[in-house]
Amino acid sequence: MPATEIYPKLAYSIREACEASSLGKTTIYSLIAASRLRAIRIGGRTVIPADSLNALLNGDSDNRIEAIAGDA
Repeated sequence: MPATEIYPKLAYSIREACEASSLGKTTIYSLIAASRLRAIRIGGRTVIPADSLNALLNGDSDNRIEAIAGDA
């Protein structure tokens, strides 16, 4: 049984966040820069907490993807 079935994902790499959300890397970085998506730097790696990505995609917060031009 894969680990993701036992333990839900707590955070995504930038690449994984792109795959999970179908957003481009530039849009992900723009959302981070605009403080619309939370990112945490751990060592040399940037991870996006799953709750932050879920909130963005579910519209549960003030995050508005339409406000970021580029991937539309």
